Amino acid sequence: MTARRPHGGGLVTFGESMGRVSADQIGLLDTSRTFTVSVGGAESNVAVAAARLGADVTWAGRLGRDAVGDLVERRLKTEGVRRHITRDDGFTGLMVCTRRTNAGVRVDYHRATSAGSRLTPDDIGEDLIRQAAVLHVTGITPALGPTARTTTTWALRTARTAGVTVSVDVNYRSKLWPAHEAAPVLRELVSQADIVFAGPEEAALVLGTQDARPRTPLETARALTGLGPRTAIVKDGPRGCSALIDGHPYVRPAVPVRTADPVGAGDAFVAGYLADLLAGRDAGERLTTATRTGAYAVTVPGDCEGLPFRHELDAFTTAVEDVAR
Repeated sequence: MTARRPHGGGLVTFGESMGRVSADQIGLLDTSRTFTVSVGGAESNVAVAAARLGADVTWAGRLGRDAVGDLVERRLKTEGVRRHITRDDGFTGLMVCTRRTNAGVRVDYHRATSAGSRLTPDDIGEDLIRQAAVLHVTGITPALGPTARTTTTWALRTARTAGVTVSVDVNYRSKLWPAHEAAPVLRELVSQADIVFAGPEEAALVLGTQDARPRTPLETARALTGLGPRTAIVKDGPRGCSALIDGHPYVRPAVPVRTADPVGAGDAFVAGYLADLLAGRDAGERLTTATRTGAYAVTVPGDCEGLPFRHELDAFTTAVEDVAR
């Protein structure tokens, strides 16, 4: 694949943004008495995180004419994200987050036939993609429905024709589609990407190696680049990340933190990398920022509300005291 360089227009991303309803107490849902309402969705998380780090960002999508759609639009506006929004007679999707124990978060989706699942190329626009520096998509959008899948394919084709850098986060969601249906679609997305992000299990799904011998993260990254991308980054949560960027290997350990909410950490990681790419920073700096942004994200509740601004990220990595005076 021919090397591409980001050019003017900033970061463009699209997909389904949703309301997030989170039980404030740990335990069964029927014992919860108070809930927090916020905004979720992988692409809008990336948009907000990158904007807070100083990137020029546009998010495109389809929202319902309802209170949740209003909430999403207000959040993006507040964060300085440009919006390319179509309002739809359908409902804006919801995700419901609960904690049965303190060990993790369960996420249930209510998004079948939602406004976002009916995304079309007209909701994005060819000019928006052609003027972008980077187009970022995820493997979630093609799982939402036929029109969303067609739109994702169209967007990647449009970006590649225009010489726009394409970023793909595999982001496999087993609750949206089965592995046998997802694998060929995700593999095709990766083959059209310049940059791919994947967890170890997601990479195995794309590569068809779930039952093969275990690979090291760098071996996995190299196998992903064999599909076409020049950059492959394997993000592995508390085990850090490994990457192959223009043929050069990189490894970054995770930043040790106390986890408050793991949802959205991968999106924050992606945003940190892409924000530094747009800022012209070198590969090592991009991965360091990505790792730190992802670590910061798990220390605060919510998908995007607590994500760091650039000055907070710098303070987060150098702070040695619990109280800033």
